[in-house]
Amino acid sequence: MSKSLYDTLEVSPNASADEIKKSYRRLARKYHPDINKEKDAEEKFKEINAAYEILSDEKKRKQYDQFGDSMFGGQNFHDFARGQGNVNLDDILSQIFGSGGGFSQGFGGGFGEGFNPFGGGFRSANLDINANITIPFSTAVLGGKHSVNVESATYDIKIPAGIKNGETIRLRGKGRSAGGQNGDLLLKVSVAEHPEYSQEGNNLTKSFELPLKIALFGGKVEIETLYKTITLKVPKNTKNKQRFRVKELGGYDRKSGAKGDLFLEANVILPDVDTLPEELKTALEKYL
Repeated sequence: MSKSLYDTLEVSPNASADEIKKSYRRLARKYHPDINKEKDAEEKFKEINAAYEILSDEKKRKQYDQFGDSMFGGQNFHDFARGQGNVNLDDILSQIFGSGGGFSQGFGGGFGEGFNPFGGGFRSANLDINANITIPFSTAVLGGKHSVNVESATYDIKIPAGIKNGETIRLRGKGRSAGGQNGDLLLKVSVAEHPEYSQEGNNLTKSFELPLKIALFGGKVEIETLYKTITLKVPKNTKNKQRFRVKELGGYDRKSGAKGDLFLEANVILPDVDTLPEELKTALEKYL
């Protein structure tokens, strides 16, 4: 029974786990694409990682020792791997051995079907597509539409209000297709930073410019928030960095349906002393 995985790692079928690991590390260094610039180095590197994924796992190795290269349709592993084309061997081996692989190094691309060694043919592999997207801060807070391009396809997606960093949006049926089945498109969300706002939980903080005159004597300031323009009443003797709380103008909590608060932080703007009248400068120097 042919067992080409051992040939790939240049060890005997009776090799110990330490011998397999030692040979894998030597070959991985030798064929790593960042080091080896030969034409076939990347393909060889993928084969070495795939072989080690199987032979370093006790259960997978026992399964392979039992069935040998019949698991690859009777081909040796080298021909099987090269015959898959531009696919992710991690995904195909996870179909063969019934669990997720752990050797993916960022090579390979999309695939349609995975080999089923015990069913005599092919079966659907993982058809889902995973992608990362970055959305504007205001869209994350308020919700809205956002256009994304994934694998040459453009989607206008609906962003729910209150979505947070690290959450995933699932578009059902927008993944790859094979055998009359469609996978899903999974979009992991990153929220872009905003130059004026910061967020903690469902509360937002925004800095606003406050003229010295209003800070000293009180008055009203119009402030544009994400939701609407408000008029803030500022008391006299307001200090720099003093905060004002505006209820329910913060982020949206999708679980409770409630909104957080908006905290407005005063940034007191000092006038250019050189532009002040002499009598005012004299008075300030005298009384301050």
